[in-house]
Amino acid sequence: MPAAELAATPAAPPAIDPAKAWLRRAARQLRAPLTRVALLSSAQTLVLVAQAWLLAGILAAAVFAHAPLARLWPQIMVLVLLAPVRFVLGVAARGTAHGAAQRLADALRARMLRSAQALGSYRLQEHSSGDLITQLVDGIDAVLAYFARYLPQALGAVVIPAVLLLFVFRADWLSGLILLLTAPLIPLFMTFVGHAAEQASERRYTQLRRLGAAFIEALSGLVTLRLLGAAERFAQRLDEDGEAYRALTMQVLRVAFLSALVLEFFAMVSIAMVAVLIGFRLLWGELPLRAGLFVLLLAPELYLPLRALGALRHTRMDAVAAARRLALLDTLGAQERPRPGAMPVRLERAPEVVIDRVCYMHTGGRAALRECSAVLRAGRITALVGATGAGKSTLLSLLLGFAVPDSGTIRVEGVDLTRLDLERWREQVAWVPQRPHIFEGTVRENVRMAAPQADAAALERAAADSGLAAVLTRLPRGWDTPLGERGLGLSGGELQRLALARALLRERARVWLLDEPTAHLDAFSTRAVESMIRAVAATRTVVLVAHRLSAARSADWVAVMSDGRVIEQGVPSALADTAGAYADLLQAEQS
Repeated sequence: MPAAELAATPAAPPAIDPAKAWLRRAARQLRAPLTRVALLSSAQTLVLVAQAWLLAGILAAAVFAHAPLARLWPQIMVLVLLAPVRFVLGVAARGTAHGAAQRLADALRARMLRSAQALGSYRLQEHSSGDLITQLVDGIDAVLAYFARYLPQALGAVVIPAVLLLFVFRADWLSGLILLLTAPLIPLFMTFVGHAAEQASERRYTQLRRLGAAFIEALSGLVTLRLLGAAERFAQRLDEDGEAYRALTMQVLRVAFLSALVLEFFAMVSIAMVAVLIGFRLLWGELPLRAGLFVLLLAPELYLPLRALGALRHTRMDAVAAARRLALLDTLGAQERPRPGAMPVRLERAPEVVIDRVCYMHTGGRAALRECSAVLRAGRITALVGATGAGKSTLLSLLLGFAVPDSGTIRVEGVDLTRLDLERWREQVAWVPQRPHIFEGTVRENVRMAAPQADAAALERAAADSGLAAVLTRLPRGWDTPLGERGLGLSGGELQRLALARALLRERARVWLLDEPTAHLDAFSTRAVESMIRAVAATRTVVLVAHRLSAARSADWVAVMSDGRVIEQGVPSALADTAGAYADLLQAEQS
């Protein structure tokens, strides 16, 4: 299901926020580490209690009993020795939480990458690359902070006050009752301000995604912007988006600082109540001095984890905002990911591919294919022709497994393509796109991507048959000539020859999918490539998308597409002599 359908399907409001549910499912993997964190926090709290009891005893003995230093020295030594123990336990708790959170974040990032890969290049075109980068980098970082800081602190906000209250009640039940009644005020206030703060955080993260997408798009289209004289306008737009992000960030910080101030106020008032009550009871002789000092030392420590949790609430809000998009990407990737038990593929000969009433909808509900049917026979070249937007490229994407039909089937030798192992299926396919992607590296490295185990003889044959050999003679270092990203250093026609060489190197590929393979080529090179495709087609199933009808004349079979359907098909010469859609396209191209 496309992203827009998932986002816009009318339904009753869910009982559980999908983003929060996704975070909870991910957090289940942290049960064991969080259990260790809870044990370490409990041990650290017990050490704190021991320190407070020793310190209260030392002060009471020194101030009121006038005990000599020699008698207090052993207690002071124990108090000093407990400090590094408490420090080590705290470091161990934080290290355990952060290490487990980092491993989980790495696993989530890898899963999101697999989800993006499962969507395929065709589905990914429906998403902004800048938005995806923001999700995979900033989004995962926000989730990491939630797992590494907020969850352990939330656990500590339960464990530490509970342990401290046990000892406070033993020392003075009245002070314990006051602390028990006032401590819930802090999480209660956090709940009150949470809704407004969460909305502000959602708006901030949405603006961050918009800013990231605009920045990446500006970088990728910088040359075009310069040529059109729009660079300054686009820079101004980036400035405006950046200013909007700054303003939204300040809104979030304003709410965070306000809530922190109120939390500090509640904690301070509660501690003051306990201190005043203890002071009067000490004055009236109703409470031993050591017990009173012990409670006064523990009271701030009881509120400390609650205050720290309130300060980290914006971390949770950022994580929920990020999880909303990550959960959607995870859901879409899981729908597109090959199912377990997929059938293996090993074609010993060129297959027959049957396209049976296939329908496919773009994001937003626009139909790309409507009841599209065709038969791609082995040993012949089938050309797909039609106006721009007729559905030709979409059909190729479905044949490559980059997208799944919404209805209908694509059958390879009678087996539904969705039941095949896509990894193995793509090993049987050679694909020459209209705009081949070239990676930074040498010519040899870029060609051998199609078959890393290919030897030098296979490389030379592929270069000769594709016309790349003539290009290599003009390059300064031949096969070892370095190329820039996206083929910087080669012309459009030279890039097309390199893509054809890749296809020829995949000798096991029984299906060839070609999207305007003669684009950017001169007449002589076009005839040579058409002859090469003709020779290859004898033992393969070849599908050729022809945006120019001159490329379709050499095909054995032509399927004319319009509005997502195959409306006419047959031998090119016969269709040209018949008054129909193909003849109309020929006449329009010649006029």
